[in-house]
Amino acid sequence: MAELTTTKLNAESHLLLDQPLLRMPYEQSRKTFNQARKYIQHEQTSVQKTLKATASAALKASQNPSSPPPTDVLNNLDAMITKMQSLKRKLVDLNTAELATHASTQARLAHLQSLHTIPSLADVKYEEWSRVRLNRLLVDYLLRSGYGESAAQLAREKGIEELVDLEAWGQCARIERSLRAGRTQEAVVWCADNRKGLEKLGCNLEFELRLQQYIEMVRSCDTKKLIEARTHARKYLASHSDTNFAIRAAGLLAFPPETEAEPYKSLYSPNRYSHLASLFLTTHNALYSLPSRPLLHIALSAGLSALKTPSCHSAYASSSSNASSSTTTVCPICSTELNELARNVPYAHHTKSYVENDPVVLPNGRIYGRERLKRLNEKLGTERGKVRDPTDLNVIFEERAVKKVFIS
Repeated sequence: MAELTTTKLNAESHLLLDQPLLRMPYEQSRKTFNQARKYIQHEQTSVQKTLKATASAALKASQNPSSPPPTDVLNNLDAMITKMQSLKRKLVDLNTAELATHASTQARLAHLQSLHTIPSLADVKYEEWSRVRLNRLLVDYLLRSGYGESAAQLAREKGIEELVDLEAWGQCARIERSLRAGRTQEAVVWCADNRKGLEKLGCNLEFELRLQQYIEMVRSCDTKKLIEARTHARKYLASHSDTNFAIRAAGLLAFPPETEAEPYKSLYSPNRYSHLASLFLTTHNALYSLPSRPLLHIALSAGLSALKTPSCHSAYASSSSNASSSTTTVCPICSTELNELARNVPYAHHTKSYVENDPVVLPNGRIYGRERLKRLNEKLGTERGKVRDPTDLNVIFEERAVKKVFIS
């Protein structure tokens, strides 16, 4: 049975659990700002050009009072007003999204700040805070597993909509499904919206998507499509830093879709869409600094590791020790529910050890003080030359198998 020792969970695990709380709103706010700037710059350039032409035409008309008023001036003014109204609608929508992001950020900051106001882990407020985080981890797990509706319902019931990223993960799930269904357009649009961030990551997702579009054009074997494919390759694929990338793409023109030659057989394979979906998920997580595993798995592995000791999976451990329910044993790792789950996690790093005087170790890995072990076996009337395990009285070892432990 494992000893329950107070340990600190891994600091990296804490960072992974709480970092997405603030990282995702930050990235969404940055994206909204970039979109607003893009809209303004585009309309500014267009309106300034039109305004300059309109002013010139109006000046010429004013110098010749007898000529009729130019219709181009009025049309240009109407066009500029329409563009400004369209820009206003776009900016209002972005402002609404930005306000929602700010509200979510404030709620998340308040959630994290409340942890620092709790004086002790034994305080009932810490239990309440932990339940909120557990619900958040469950929502994250459901979203990553594709259960968006269940995740949204759980978030509504627990009142944590502002602490989870339902919309972002919903968009991610839609793009993943579209890729697995053989459609690349949504993913291409997503890459265009996040191009600067993807360039910093050095990601090839957009090139891979453009390559897939090229492959579909070549697959058709239609003359018109093949001409489009060549234009597409010059526009999107020729700039790739890896020359072999463009060479493989060009080689597709010489091989039919049913070819057995590699790498063209793999390029034509429908399994490439699954590869693109996996690549998109990896890129999405890297862009938002999200761990590849669900946050629930990280928290669970950290907790299991904090409680796990070598005796929990000892080869000599009795079947009754590992098969008992969590309600009948002190050690959670030795319970039926968690024992196998914790088998592959690392052992906890204990900064303090509590060992009895003159410790000895039994063949099953359990350590006891020699004098206490001797007195207990005398009370139990254990046969001379034998040693009974105090934890499980049905386990008996030869006395010569007991070894002294040296603490280093």
